[in-house]
Amino acid sequence: MPGKTLVRKPFIRRTLAAAVVVAVTAGCSAQAADRASDPSDGKPDGGATAPSGASTPSAAPTPSPTPTPSRTPSPTPSATESERPEDAESSSAPPAEVLMAQGDGGNRVRKLQARLAQIGWFDDAPTGTYGPVTATAVRGFQGKRGLPVTGKTDTVTWQRLLAMTKEPTRAELEGKAVNKPKVELDPRCLNGRVMCISKTSRTLSWVVDGAVKSTMDVRFGSQYTPTREGVFSVFMKSRDHVSSLYDTPMPYALFFSGGQAVHYSADFAANGYKGASHGCVNVRDRKAVAALFDQVRNGDKVVVHW
Repeated sequence: MPGKTLVRKPFIRRTLAAAVVVAVTAGCSAQAADRASDPSDGKPDGGATAPSGASTPSAAPTPSPTPTPSRTPSPTPSATESERPEDAESSSAPPAEVLMAQGDGGNRVRKLQARLAQIGWFDDAPTGTYGPVTATAVRGFQGKRGLPVTGKTDTVTWQRLLAMTKEPTRAELEGKAVNKPKVELDPRCLNGRVMCISKTSRTLSWVVDGAVKSTMDVRFGSQYTPTREGVFSVFMKSRDHVSSLYDTPMPYALFFSGGQAVHYSADFAANGYKGASHGCVNVRDRKAVAALFDQVRNGDKVVVHW
């Protein structure tokens, strides 16, 4: 028909395919430790307004005597019924006092670090210095328990931590005894072949029909490039992968969500939890992840959970 523009579908398909390849091969890489500030959740409340129905004609009114208007004035709201800002201010709880924050140091900070280590939020030896690593651990602890995520140890955060932990031993204060939380499988990991990845215990468990075959330490993306949570499946394996975005090696990469993959990280092996990935699940045990790579197949399930 004259004037009608034809769209070449093969060209569109080739363009979309190229975009998918670029997104996957970009991958992720290690980055520096989390910064101190925290973004807001940014999830707006939503809802739908139900459409109003058609009005129903009312029956013819029955004549009635016209009421005589009352001349009695309506009551004036009393002081207790009206808004009084001073009452609202007095009823609100005062803000929690900050006890420790970045830049602080001393034995109390060391105890904070040791207590966080008891429940798996601090994996390095206590230093007595409140730096970015400690602030990141505190943010994780706060966010998990629905507290304001500030990275600062206030009175509410400290009391919650005291209730969940015990007085650190000398060995714990010196970093010689680190207790990690018990690895608990998510119910979604109990059937089939699953890489079950816990952000709480920071572990990856290779599970086949409910039986754990191997478990290894992992780390995740920072708050700015978080590792996605949910149920996924392995869609690509790349033994000697190199990130085209960061130009860094990602050996034994098992891709499960866009450019995010489980892979070996030399940075994690060298620096531990002082850094973070750009969203990938880093493994520091090269031998363990190499064996995992040989066992996992495309289509196997991946569960990332708290």
